[in-house]
Parts: sequence; structure tokens; C-alpha cells
Amino acid sequence: MLKKITTAASVIALCALTACGSGSGGAGNSTGSSGDTITMGFAQVGAESGWRTANTKSIQDEAKAAGIDLKFSDAQQKQENQIKAIRNYIQQKVDVIAFSPVVETGWDTVLLEAKRANIPVILTDRAIDSDDTSLYKTFLGSDFVEEGRKAGDWMVANATGPTNVVELQGTTGAAPAIDRKKGFEEKIASKPDIKIVASQTGDFTRSGGKQVMEAFLKSQPKIDVVYAHNDDMGLGAIEAIKAAGKVPGKDIKIITVDAVKDGMTALANGEINFIVECNPLLGKQLMELTKKVVKGEQVPPRVVTEEGTFTQEQAKAALPQRQY
Repeated sequence: MLKKITTAASVIALCALTACGSGSGGAGNSTGSSGDTITMGFAQVGAESGWRTANTKSIQDEAKAAGIDLKFSDAQQKQENQIKAIRNYIQQKVDVIAFSPVVETGWDTVLLEAKRANIPVILTDRAIDSDDTSLYKTFLGSDFVEEGRKAGDWMVANATGPTNVVELQGTTGAAPAIDRKKGFEEKIASKPDIKIVASQTGDFTRSGGKQVMEAFLKSQPKIDVVYAHNDDMGLGAIEAIKAAGKVPGKDIKIITVDAVKDGMTALANGEINFIVECNPLLGKQLMELTKKVVKGEQVPPRVVTEEGTFTQEQAKAALPQRQY
């Protein structure tokens, strides 16, 4: 916390030392309204998947288009790296901090530091589990529980008789992993013949999905369906299924979440059976929210992105225009 400055001369001196003109405040200061460039510190999860790569590109491109000075960091899927990055942004006195949390818990201390420094925080893609909702201004992202429900609805509609499902979970403790599991289980509960016989994290990576699927194929005598929390793990599972001499999409059906190009291509080719969309192109909405937050304007506490689902034929129709 900066000590209170009691004289105008002291304020001028301080500005000269800290480059106030480049933007040092948070919501309600003069940075956004005076025409000065807004500086955003963004702490990304990592580059673990095609979805994340598209998400990063969207944020970088839209920040440039909006004239926002973006300071970007890659946490390599480690919470301690994100916390370090956020503290660094606080020290740099950026105008706003945005990040996609690696996991749900453990953020209160660092976000309280941001709040005390009068730097507003925007959550993107993933939520946090905190009783103090004043620690962030808004959360922009998908409804992960609803994504799980959509996957579960397809499973219920297409299951015939006893069905053994193996689940490739996302990063342990991450909001999409928790919520996509919850939504899926909520829907399949109506059909006791559908059973999740094994569930393990593949950490949202293709290599992780392949490794876990290889283990499932050895440990489970009968697998009917793979439910992967993202496309990349599903694509890794396809590699393992093929290596085991089975046909993905036929011998073992596959449901995934994301709808990135590689996943959609596999769906169009019949190797994946159903994909629930999770749109990574959040950059434009994030920059719009950022400008409002820095000006001190009211924004909704929750902004949900619009998304659909894809069958094989729908994937074939959508692929030519797919941006990610």
C-alpha cells in the first residue's frame, strides 16, 4: 500500500518517480477516462492444449486491436507461477489484472493484495472458489457444469444396455474438471446401466490422455465409452485405442469437450462421436469488460459465453469456417 501523500508537490514527485502517466491505478481512476493507455496484466494457465493456444491468441490479438498494453505470463499449469505473476503485476501497478486460474482454491491472499492496491481483477475461462466475491469484478467464461450436462444428455440418449464409461479428467482441482464431471454425473444418474468404471486426470494434455487411456485399456476388461474433459485428451485416447487394435468411434465411442479444429476433424472422420463446444475466443469480450471496469462502470458479476454441440455431420459443415 502506498503511504498517503499529503501535498501536491509530493504527488508530482511521486508521479515522476513511478511513471504515473503510464497507468498506475484501478477501477475509478483517471487512466481509462483520460485517454491514456490501459495496462493489463494477464496470467495464463499455460499452453497445454489447442484450446488454450487459441485462447491466448484471441487475448493477444484483441488487446492489440483495443489499444490495450498487455503484459502476458505463462504459468505452465502451476498455481505458484500465477501467484508470482499477479504479485509482479501489482508491483508494476497495472490498471487491471486478468487471469484464468489453474485451480479453484488458494487465491484469497494474493487477490486481497490486488484489492488493497486498488487494482481490479477479472476472471476469465475459469472461476475460483472463494466466499469473498469482492476480490474480483466479474467472471467471463463458459458454464462448465452445463457442458458436462450436454455430454451426459448425449450419453443417456445413445446408451443401449449396460455401458461402461472411462473418464479422462482435466487438471485436478481445476474448475472445468470439477464441473464437467459434476454435470455429466448429474445426467447419467437417471440411467443406472451407465457406469463410470474408471476416472483419472490426464491434465488436459494429449500425452496425458494417451497415457491414462493406455492404463485403462489394460486395467478395464470392457470399455464402451470414453468421456474426455477436453479434445486433446480425447485425441490422445484415440492414439491409445488404435495402438490396442481397436477402432475409435466404433469399438469405443468418444465424447469430448472444446470443439477445436483437431477435435472437430476427428469428429468429422468418425473417430470422435460427439463434442460439446467450449469457445476459447474470449479476447474481445475481455477487452470490452476491461475498459468498463477501469472506468469504474458496473459490469455483470458473471458473463457466460454462448456455445453449442456438434455431431459428425455438424462438424463437417462447420470445419471450413472454423477459426480455432
